[in-house]
Amino acid sequence: MATTAVLSKARSPTEATLSVQPGRIARVEILRDMAAAEPIWRLLEEPEQFSTPYQRFDLLNAWQRQVGCADGIEPFIVVASDAERRPMLLMPLGLQRRFGVRIASFLGGKHPTFNMPLWRRDVASMADSRDIAALIAGLRGVPDGADVLALCQQPLRWRDLSNPLALLPNQPSVNDCPVLRLEPGAPASDRISNSFRRRLKSKEKKLQALPGYRYVQATTDADIDRLLDAFFRIKPIRMAAQKLPNVFAEPGVGDFVRQACHAELASGGRAIDIHALQSDDEMIALFAGVADGHRYSMMFNTYTLSDAARYSPGLILMRSIIDHYAEQGYRRIDLGVGSDDYKKMFCKDLEPIFDSYVALSARGRLPAAAMAAVARTKRAVKQSPALKRMAQKLRGALQRKGSAASADESAN
Repeated sequence: MATTAVLSKARSPTEATLSVQPGRIARVEILRDMAAAEPIWRLLEEPEQFSTPYQRFDLLNAWQRQVGCADGIEPFIVVASDAERRPMLLMPLGLQRRFGVRIASFLGGKHPTFNMPLWRRDVASMADSRDIAALIAGLRGVPDGADVLALCQQPLRWRDLSNPLALLPNQPSVNDCPVLRLEPGAPASDRISNSFRRRLKSKEKKLQALPGYRYVQATTDADIDRLLDAFFRIKPIRMAAQKLPNVFAEPGVGDFVRQACHAELASGGRAIDIHALQSDDEMIALFAGVADGHRYSMMFNTYTLSDAARYSPGLILMRSIIDHYAEQGYRRIDLGVGSDDYKKMFCKDLEPIFDSYVALSARGRLPAAAMAAVARTKRAVKQSPALKRMAQKLRGALQRKGSAASADESAN
């Protein structure tokens, strides 16, 4: 039986109520302040509930404070509750005006690999199309709400449950996510072949000659700052060599990364964990990501500019990280979206992720359709080697033209 999504008079300017069956979404409220959302947020990010570590309050609060505010993004935190006002889910969204409409999308910008609401586990396990229809109806009934929902890079499943938002109309994301599946008790050769291990061990012997060579996980504030200082010194040079834009140079991003890496979780660890190879003289390689007891997901990395780079320190570090989490019983490791060659060396499967573009008002219909079409085109380019090469050449030509124009302007 379909849910009757009849809007009644809202109890506040940012709240819509619905007439629904018991146990279903009855109220959709928008919280426009991170601090106001924090108590509910932290309850729903407890390990027994259902969410990804990318949607932790500490991580997204740092991003919103340092990056989102500067970009003109306002918190648009969706809380759906039942008739007894018990929270059922929280969607950590931000509202931004683009193309003349108000677009709500997940907080975090380009930095999370996965986006998903935080659900009460029992709700997520039984959610169906009626719940999703009620959620959308509630959002459409909120005054001064969004015109478009742009919900990108969502996993079809997380751990042992399906993502209920996959019930919305959706399309494949621009990129898939390479993933390594770990089986408890399986031999080390199942995750990394013996021949690959031997090659890495041979390279590592060169690094082991460096004074104080070691693999570390940053646990103190001093460790974190020292490694991040090296990262922010090296990363711009690496990005420039690859003719890629340096997202870490964008306003507020450095402060966001530092704040999230320092944020201590109630369950232990940090909002972003840093792993590194280092010697007494330098940081040799660094990987940073989020972990939740089940999965480690990489966010950013770099490696030294010294001669030690000749010995594949990034691959050696990745091997160490995989073994570290496998020994702790983790079931998945991913290296972020994209098809870089080093990811294929470790990750044997591709995990599909999806986007949904939903018009919440008549004014949002055309922009939602246009955004979906642009994303499909980007995916087509990524999936076609010929189109991808053409796009890379065009990007390089534009960058060269931009550099030449800057040089002419400086000369004048």
